[in-house]
Amino acid sequence: MKAVRIHEYGDASVLRLDDVESPALGPRDVRIRVCATSVNPVDWKIRSGGQRNIIPLELPWILGLDVSGVVVEVGPKVTRFQKGDEVWSSPTHRRPGTYAEEVCIDESEVALKPKTASHDEAASLPLVALTAYQCLVEAGQLKPGQTVLIHAGAGGVGSVAIQIAKHLGARVITTCSARNAEFVKQLGADEVVDYTKTRVEDAVSNVDLILDSLGEPAFDSNMKIVRRGGRIANITVNVPGHVERHGPTLGLFTLAGSFLWMHLAPLFKNFVILKHVIKRCDGRMLQEIADLVDEGAIKPTIDKVFPLADVQEAHRYSESNRARGKIVLHVADA
Repeated sequence: MKAVRIHEYGDASVLRLDDVESPALGPRDVRIRVCATSVNPVDWKIRSGGQRNIIPLELPWILGLDVSGVVVEVGPKVTRFQKGDEVWSSPTHRRPGTYAEEVCIDESEVALKPKTASHDEAASLPLVALTAYQCLVEAGQLKPGQTVLIHAGAGGVGSVAIQIAKHLGARVITTCSARNAEFVKQLGADEVVDYTKTRVEDAVSNVDLILDSLGEPAFDSNMKIVRRGGRIANITVNVPGHVERHGPTLGLFTLAGSFLWMHLAPLFKNFVILKHVIKRCDGRMLQEIADLVDEGAIKPTIDKVFPLADVQEAHRYSESNRARGKIVLHVADA
């Protein structure tokens, strides 16, 4: 099969479309013919080598953490899926990824894809939707009538989080540049802060929950914005920054110190609970999200679709931070 692999860490030029063996099928695996996958920032952070200390890989490695496709084979212990099912997933990063014509995934990480979404649309959602859902519902415990601040509302996680938060009955404030203001309002944002012109802490205060995709640079600002006893759900650990400044070994120690401070300081200062959310692979939660898509509560937001062979260009576009919503890699027709 064809698959995009990295043979070394580096910029987008290290991505290579190779001929490789099809993955081995485990007893609880479903083999999926990939119709589409997507580019997430974590993909190019892994590709660059900035995450190598916490996500060690055996190179060459196939990247990719989103998939929508068709089941072509199931393992002997699979009970939930059969050949021909149209499915989607955001599988574990511990196995070769989804930038490929086929992928094998444990059935616990798979769900039937939304009926109302194309494969390109479906592939744009699993990782960001699971992340947003786990931030808002599990870590954030967001309730109807509460106010949530979602940083970077025009991005992949932010654009889905706005829609989920509105579905939950929350008041939504988000940050973005002026060019994306109308876009996030259409997604459901009640208030938009142009971070290029206004300090967020000067415009927003006393929110119940912050979904923080910025990490350490936003920490002091977040502490001024969240109410006493509120919550912060953080999805960013600045591993590359610490490694770049302090080296691969010392960088992990400084990262650990920063991580500990970010969790303890809010609790001691204002009884604020900060939780770092690492997306959990969860097929049953994905089925709940598929239902929300089919109900119209969540709509995919795709900026560009690239063929798999143009993966280098797709990564460069993602790294430019100009994308509004998601970047999709089309692999094959259904």
